[in-house]
Amino acid sequence: MITDTLKVFVTVAEQRNFSQAAKLLNLSQPGVSLHIRNLENELGAKLMHRSPKLVKLTEAGEILFLKAQQILALYDEAKEDIHMLRDEVTGSLSMGASFTIGEYILPRVLAEYAQLYPLVDVQVHISNTGNILQDIRAGRFHIGLVEGKVDAKDLKVTAFMKDEMVLIAAPDHPIASEKSVDFGRLQNQVWVMRETGSGTRAYSDRLIQDGGLAVKRSFVFNSSQGVKEAVACGLGIALLSRWVVRKELESGELQEIPIRGTKISRDLSLLQSKEEPAVMAVLKFIQTLKLNVKSLYADF
Repeated sequence: MITDTLKVFVTVAEQRNFSQAAKLLNLSQPGVSLHIRNLENELGAKLMHRSPKLVKLTEAGEILFLKAQQILALYDEAKEDIHMLRDEVTGSLSMGASFTIGEYILPRVLAEYAQLYPLVDVQVHISNTGNILQDIRAGRFHIGLVEGKVDAKDLKVTAFMKDEMVLIAAPDHPIASEKSVDFGRLQNQVWVMRETGSGTRAYSDRLIQDGGLAVKRSFVFNSSQGVKEAVACGLGIALLSRWVVRKELESGELQEIPIRGTKISRDLSLLQSKEEPAVMAVLKFIQTLKLNVKSLYADF
């Protein structure tokens, strides 16, 4: 294998001596020399200046030495990952997820995870972002999946994908027929919102504040499903994740209202304790989540 030859080359380069390298590799000195000669023939370049006392790399040898170290390190990493696949992943995985992630994104990730690691006992608790933060800090979950800006320096926070927020209304709402609106058109509207502590509510509040909007009246629901149903019934307008409303937008049950010059996106983030060591069930879930992100984006 080429990795065997590269290992011989790296060892000789590190030891600067053929005899010492041969001892470390449990090979004969002629065998080591043959590996180096074959490598030089393959690359068409002299890699080493040889003398009875010392081996010195040529310019080509210096280039190969750096790259060979990287190649061998990646090869070892790949072998380790493959060996891990052979081992059964067992135990439990407990996680908290905010409503948007827990109800619209997590199920498809868990479907693949459960197929790959059927012996893991998975428990999911869906709540708003504020509650998930508290539960992670209290050690109730292995990981948390939340939306929006997270100010938690005591936790490990890793953004794993972007989420677009869209303004929606019922198809017969007065502003639904307009191709786009400015902030002036959103003055004195009735809003349907999530509860305080929700990552979605934080973005509704920010939009209203940044736009200097006066709110005629507001209705508060503790689930995105409740917000959707209220908007569809004509109760008011709302800001929700595209993930939450994509089916209703496609069917025409709800209408997207673009705001001119404004596009709202947020991070979806993975939360972990900095102190608790990650168990194999957790590591494999994170790996599955990252691998699914590309296909999740493809849906849009």
